Amino acid sequence: MKIALLGYGKMGKIIEQIALDRGHEIVAKIDKDNAADLANLNGDTVDVAIEFSMPAVAYDNLTTCIKNGIPVLSGTTGWLDKLPELEQLVAEQNGTFFYASNYSIGVNLFFKVNEFLAKLMNPQKEYEVDMVEIHHTEKLDAPSGTAITLAEGVLDNVERKAKWVNESSEKAEELDIISLREAEVPGTHSVHYRSEVDDIEIKHTAHSRKGFALGAVLVAEWLPKQKGVCSMDDFLKL
Repeated sequence: MKIALLGYGKMGKIIEQIALDRGHEIVAKIDKDNAADLANLNGDTVDVAIEFSMPAVAYDNLTTCIKNGIPVLSGTTGWLDKLPELEQLVAEQNGTFFYASNYSIGVNLFFKVNEFLAKLMNPQKEYEVDMVEIHHTEKLDAPSGTAITLAEGVLDNVERKAKWVNESSEKAEELDIISLREAEVPGTHSVHYRSEVDDIEIKHTAHSRKGFALGAVLVAEWLPKQKGVCSMDDFLKL
């Protein structure tokens, strides 16, 4: 399979190695120094593009791929306010687009555990819920996309919470997300339910970026045969 990498930072390099180990070919590596080269790629020269770049350029990268007939998956966070526009473009172009806030198989199973627990906790009003996410100091956005997905899982199922905030809050309707940045932390996310008598906590701890990268390559292998906007629920048949 011919893969284009959009973004060639730490994640891009790990994805490259896993893709090569699995017998694929990297036909392009697009980064800030050669961003204009993306316009020259199309569905005849690239089977799939894997986009892990920066929030400021992600949307332009993705729209170029869709217009040029390249199936593309993205793990970049911080640009999702433009997601409806991109989904409209996918429909207009009969394109293929996949987004996940986290490509780790374990994290996506964790998302489902979070939703199930939130449903159980909805009637238990004596429990307060909050979240903590920890990432490496180079991560620019906060909260993380993974944390936002977890928060949405809580908000969809715990009726007493109306919105998330990226700070400690005393307002009963707000779900706190505390974002911490520490050296060499690939990603840790925890959801806590606290009461006077006990606490319940679920937690996912990544040991390296390899799980994220492997998941992205597995999705890339699956994506070229799909059409439209796809998600991890589609890929994992959840």
